[in-house]
Amino acid sequence: MKLLLALALAATAVAQAPANAPNPLLSAKDTLDTATRLLQLMESTGVAVNGLLPATEILRQNAAKSGDALRRSNRSVPVTYQFLNHLKAFLAVTETFPRPTPFAQIAAAQLDEFREGTNRFQRHFDALVISAAASAAAQASDPNNYKRYADANTKLLPPVAKTPRVVFLGDSITDSWRLNEYFPGRDFVNRGISGQTTLQMLGRFLTDVVNLHPRAVLILGGVNDIARGISPANIEDNLAMIGSLAKANGIKPLFASILPVSDYHKDTNPAYDVVTARPPVNIKAVNEWLRQYCQREGFAYVDYYTAIADTNGMLPADQGDDGLHPNAKGYRVMAPVAQDAIDRSLVALPAAPESQKRRFGLIPGNK
Repeated sequence: MKLLLALALAATAVAQAPANAPNPLLSAKDTLDTATRLLQLMESTGVAVNGLLPATEILRQNAAKSGDALRRSNRSVPVTYQFLNHLKAFLAVTETFPRPTPFAQIAAAQLDEFREGTNRFQRHFDALVISAAASAAAQASDPNNYKRYADANTKLLPPVAKTPRVVFLGDSITDSWRLNEYFPGRDFVNRGISGQTTLQMLGRFLTDVVNLHPRAVLILGGVNDIARGISPANIEDNLAMIGSLAKANGIKPLFASILPVSDYHKDTNPAYDVVTARPPVNIKAVNEWLRQYCQREGFAYVDYYTAIADTNGMLPADQGDDGLHPNAKGYRVMAPVAQDAIDRSLVALPAAPESQKRRFGLIPGNK
């Protein structure tokens, strides 16, 4: 009940904020840095005020536990609320203790910093509530996130013949890839959506691929399916249907292998043990099917797996910070593999047939 009341008050506070107010929502790094600093200030302030340290020992221990939970889930509303309440409780207790005379200037400055840090965390929590509510509303109205690119698709200019358009269709690995930085001067369109399965990609293939009129589409998906217990056979069926849709619409499909995963960073964060939920044997099974499928159909097989896997068949520790997603170094390994496959596929592409040009509105005539 208290949390529900806090959520309602937070929503009201943010709604009443000035339109030009800076966004109080902290980044993940700033959230953890701020929490760490506030925990340090609890300790130092407790030392500066006589009797405060033993009086707040349990409170500080609980705050430290909430801080640990925040490191594992820094966007969780309940966890943030719990940590904020510990900050407020400590501040309330501190205000009741008499200050020593004289009160050291550095101690007063630290107390002021703690008070401002708590206020900053309150503003962050308020903004986090609004963000979570907006996400929940969007999820309820569009559970598969099919409308994610609706506005961007309407604003996309028609493709130009001398720079053939290629759509990158995928999940979070594609979503996080800044294609314009790795492929400057190319008409490469990112249509990745974090968390999506191959079935969800299939469901938006018309709006996010066909309607953008690309000459080719590079598909990367399957790792989320595996994590959700979807069998390799079902993944393969979905990918085959995507291939058929692309071919039927005059679009050259390129299929990327699923990347390897690893658990090299699990000591840093237990959530980074991603191997258990994504068995390498299943990844290899889908990749082998993909390789054979592309060979049968004459499609390009974009072998990220072989390019990036280490000698253990894992995502190298220095190329993925969480065992699942490539970092900048990982994307630098992937980029030339994708570029080579795309260039070879586009060279092999014939000119778009008249019927396709007419349907896409590139030449006059009935659709």
